[in-house]
Amino acid sequence: MLSDREQVLAIVAADPWAMEMLRLARGLNLPDWVIGAGFLRSLVWDRLCGFAARTPLNDIDIVYFDPSDTGRERENAAEAQLAAWCPDQIWSVRNMARMHIKNRETPYSSTEHAISHWLETPTAVGVGLNADDSLRLLAPHGAGDLLAGRVRPTPNGQRKIREYRARVTAKDWPARWTRVIVEGLT
Repeated sequence: MLSDREQVLAIVAADPWAMEMLRLARGLNLPDWVIGAGFLRSLVWDRLCGFAARTPLNDIDIVYFDPSDTGRERENAAEAQLAAWCPDQIWSVRNMARMHIKNRETPYSSTEHAISHWLETPTAVGVGLNADDSLRLLAPHGAGDLLAGRVRPTPNGQRKIREYRARVTAKDWPARWTRVIVEGLT
């Protein structure tokens, strides 16, 4: 039987579009990078719910960690490069080495550490593509909630419960993915 991590990686590996987006992201040569949040969550939940068509994404979130260059210029250049390679997608590239400021938190030490601070468990995940085409999964709170269609606050989501509740209420994921269960709203 496959572990939760292996199941998620198998879903990604079996999706040609997801693999192509990962190859494009890898082409940026960013340090400690993954595609996270809705990219992976939507892919897994579409599969969980048996959808034939992919749920459209607002954007594709690439996150990386480089404390030596925390300006927006590199992020902007990466987004422009991705837009040139794949103009039919909206790309968001963020260096997690500076995002702690926006989030009013202590500095992060890596991409995985930053992801661990995201508010809900099935979004606090990311997938990367290594040089040898093997996939890697960052899931600091595990992949079980993602595979189960369960939304719960991370420890940081518990500390920021109002933000968590506002975010999951606004997202209204169960309206799209009827098998998804949201916890922690009351």
